[in-house]
Amino acid sequence: MLSRTADSLFWLSRYLERADNTARIIDAASRLVAMPISYAGESNEWESALAAAGALEAFKQLYKEADRDSVIDFLAFSSLNSSSIKSCLETARNNARAVRTALTSEMWEAINAGWLDIKRYDGTKMDRPKLNEFLTRVKEACLRFDGSAYRTMLRNDVYYFSRLGVYLERADNTARILDVKYHVLLPAEAGIGGGLDYFQWSSILRSVSALTAYRWVYRESLKPWLIADLLILNEQMPRSLASCYANLSSYLDALSAAYGRQGASQRTARSIRTRLQNSRIDDVFQEIGLHEFLTDFIAENGRLGGAINAQYLV
Repeated sequence: MLSRTADSLFWLSRYLERADNTARIIDAASRLVAMPISYAGESNEWESALAAAGALEAFKQLYKEADRDSVIDFLAFSSLNSSSIKSCLETARNNARAVRTALTSEMWEAINAGWLDIKRYDGTKMDRPKLNEFLTRVKEACLRFDGSAYRTMLRNDVYYFSRLGVYLERADNTARILDVKYHVLLPAEAGIGGGLDYFQWSSILRSVSALTAYRWVYRESLKPWLIADLLILNEQMPRSLASCYANLSSYLDALSAAYGRQGASQRTARSIRTRLQNSRIDDVFQEIGLHEFLTDFIAENGRLGGAINAQYLV
């Protein structure tokens, strides 16, 4: 496969996953803001949404205050933000068009129809019902494409590069959301286990589609260390760091088998996965520190992206 084709497939999936993740982050912030002040707390949930999306610094260069309208405009619609939902979907569609012959007809129809549907929204009159409708359409468009890829693609290098983009982006997003919870969302004076803590954690779990999974696995009230365990170390949870790296290692090994050689990307993914497999959530909290663990992970995830790029995409 040509490296430019692999690059387009990889980034097509990354941008679609990023659009889906950003829609979920906005939805989580919107839910928290709608809570009574006694539950929602005094923290700026819209600023937290920017931090979770990795867009806080870029936002501050354009806006003075992180209020509802400015954050929704920046994260969802702004052409000045290359990671806004509309920018991501447009870039993904452009990448899909560049590799149209590598996609099945169902995949192309899913992304093209999704883009045509989403481009009708321009951010004006974005009251709560309109916002919910927009976010639902975004998530449905991403799910349709992901489902059509899973059900119609041959399991070959085209599929492997597509999946690498999904799981690399998903791992980064899950780590950022967890890190933001501990260092931005929860005020220093708020105690663990109170109403504020419960609604924030339940909102975070909703943003990664994990609230029901948490109840199935732990059958307990929401506890920060159990939520961290689910989203970091539990391979059964599709958005956990461990699950993402199980898939990344598998698809990179499949590529190495298809091309007859291994490289830095396989070694890096295997190393990160081994670290996750050997970690215990008690050790993460007591010896390393959650923030330090997640910061290191985000950096290592970025290094894996660089290794994949150097090995296959340039």
